[in-house]
Amino acid sequence: MIKDLSRFGFDPAFLACLLESTARKPGNVHPGRAFADAHYLDFALSASNLAFRLDPDRIREFGVGWVVRTAVQESHALVGHNTNLGMILLLTPLAGVRRKAGGLRKGVGRILDALTIDDARAVYEAIRIARPGGLGSVPEHDVADEPTITLREAMCLAAPHDAIARQYATGYADVFDLALPALRDALRAGRPLETAIVLTHLTLMAERPDTLIARKCGPSVAHESARRAIAVLASAWPDAPDSIGEIRSFDAWLRADGHSRNPGATADLIAATLYVALCDGTIDFPRHLSRPGWDAGDVL
Repeated sequence: MIKDLSRFGFDPAFLACLLESTARKPGNVHPGRAFADAHYLDFALSASNLAFRLDPDRIREFGVGWVVRTAVQESHALVGHNTNLGMILLLTPLAGVRRKAGGLRKGVGRILDALTIDDARAVYEAIRIARPGGLGSVPEHDVADEPTITLREAMCLAAPHDAIARQYATGYADVFDLALPALRDALRAGRPLETAIVLTHLTLMAERPDTLIARKCGPSVAHESARRAIAVLASAWPDAPDSIGEIRSFDAWLRADGHSRNPGATADLIAATLYVALCDGTIDFPRHLSRPGWDAGDVL
């Protein structure tokens, strides 16, 4: 296990985003599948833009909101559209924890507790820059308005209908209590890392209907996406022969109608989960960078 990624020129935020976008997850952009308005290279470049920008000293000096806004501005300038707003929002508080391994959950809780109105103001601006799909508006504390509450308070209000906000409200409960155990279980079972990431993605979709799908298509479609994810897991993917057709059918359904059912919020949670897994040693390099350690093979 490489305990100090920076020694080898790797930043965990960059690497988490790169692994997330490279894994062939149903419904998302990856090296083999693009959207009409987004390509894998967009996500790879956006990931590289985060390298060493989300560091504890920078976050301590300027604040979570300032770092989020700056990173979103830089990514948008680089690729011309929103690729990683949700990832930046999730990774910045995690990256602010000075001693990551072992104390990451408690540390991120302290950072969330210390968020301010200034953080909210900067994040609102970042959201306006990124213009994420299906954002809409709300009667109170809308991102188009001047904030009057702290960023965490604003996220608590949005938590019932936004997965990223839910992590701010709950101290990343979905990451630590659902996604990370699923990833660990898959890796302990000897799965390649890509397979483990896809299984984690399916588990999240099954247990937490994707909130980007809900915003763009409505809650009934989001619940249908969860039902289909449950069906893929119940088919014993990737071990049963029939399960391959099940996951490919699910992928095609998510991509239909101009990829309106893209599970983008789940992808953001995957990036945060991979960041934690890189910091605590769940992901083991160089083993998980070898082809047998990474490649899920012809089951996607």
